Amino acid sequence: MSISDARKTELIQQYATKAGDTGSPEVQVAILTERITNLTEHFKTHAKDNHSRRGLLKMVSARRSLLDYVKGKDEARYKTLIERLGIRR
Repeated sequence: MSISDARKTELIQQYATKAGDTGSPEVQVAILTERITNLTEHFKTHAKDNHSRRGLLKMVSARRSLLDYVKGKDEARYKTLIERLGIRR
């Protein structure tokens, strides 16, 4: 499911690396994590929604790719990001 504009703005402010930052990997991963969490809750009541499940898998894959990119660039940045988001890895 999508997230509200207010929540998206809050995530951008929270994870931005500098002023006006909306596209850094940290921000993208945070937004994807929020969407993944919302979809996970959706599946608790709609277990047979396979069309949304496909979207969930694509989002998880995109997040994994972004996290791999951050890990390759700066492992300390990667560790702090997964700590802040509560992602197990």
